[in-house]
Amino acid sequence: MQTVIETKALCKQYGSRMAVDHVELHVPQGCVYGFIGPNGAGKSTTMKMLLGLIHPTAGQVTLLGQTLNEKNRLALLRQTGSMIESPAGYLHLTAQENLEIVADLKDIPYKDIARVLDIVHLTQDKNRRVGQYSLGMKQRLGIAMALLGSPKLLILDEPTNGLDPAGIQEMRTLIQSMPAATGATVLISSHLLGEMEQMVEQVGIIDHGHMLFEGPLSQLQRHSRGDVAVRLLNPAKAAPVLRANGLPAGDSCTVTLPPLQDALLADLVQKLADSGAGVVEVTPHTKSLEEIFLSLTGTEAAHHE
Repeated sequence: MQTVIETKALCKQYGSRMAVDHVELHVPQGCVYGFIGPNGAGKSTTMKMLLGLIHPTAGQVTLLGQTLNEKNRLALLRQTGSMIESPAGYLHLTAQENLEIVADLKDIPYKDIARVLDIVHLTQDKNRRVGQYSLGMKQRLGIAMALLGSPKLLILDEPTNGLDPAGIQEMRTLIQSMPAATGATVLISSHLLGEMEQMVEQVGIIDHGHMLFEGPLSQLQRHSRGDVAVRLLNPAKAAPVLRANGLPAGDSCTVTLPPLQDALLADLVQKLADSGAGVVEVTPHTKSLEEIFLSLTGTEAAHHE
């Protein structure tokens, strides 16, 4: 599969601090790619280098199959839409007027405005002043600006930041539909893995400027699988079953099981139910991003030993 973004040993140094340290990104065409890491991990710096807004200290960026340089930067950026940090927009103007300004800057006919307003569901509100918009509507307007001119690549920095749950759900649905609706590949950053899990197919995780993981979401979810808590009515009857499966047995009504494959967990719950232990509740624990970082940095450290 073709990659739309590729970086090789990308670095950005500020004084003695390496904000981005030999980052290798591979974003396949036609996907929603989640670029995830805690605040200050190097996400925004990397995205600004992808857009040529800041110069790398070392390494190179390839966009849409071409190595980014001063000569082709503008031509490549014409095929790229972006929203970095908070969405721009003149608050005293309407959405329509804001989009006309962006269309003029990008040299795009105004007829494209109706299309992007429709994609982000702002057609009804296009003649309202942006100052009257909710944060979610402003974020959607920012995406409409990025979508003008049918870019092949969309780069969105924390588009769900500060939104309420309904706004997050709306944004998630919108971003998920992007590749099919517009043909664009989407790179989206966030510091919240849980939010990303529901809208991305590919994931890159960055921490302290280092890439810790890159690959399909399904592969990452194997890392995120945590312990399983099983609540029982009769722990005494459960004990022989647990011991027979090499698991610790006690007299507590809640038993903590290690991460198990679904088929093994189903089998064990069935055996516990058959023993008369009275299974009331099975609660899988998904590791938080912090816990995944710890397990990833742990495996990284182990690999280097």
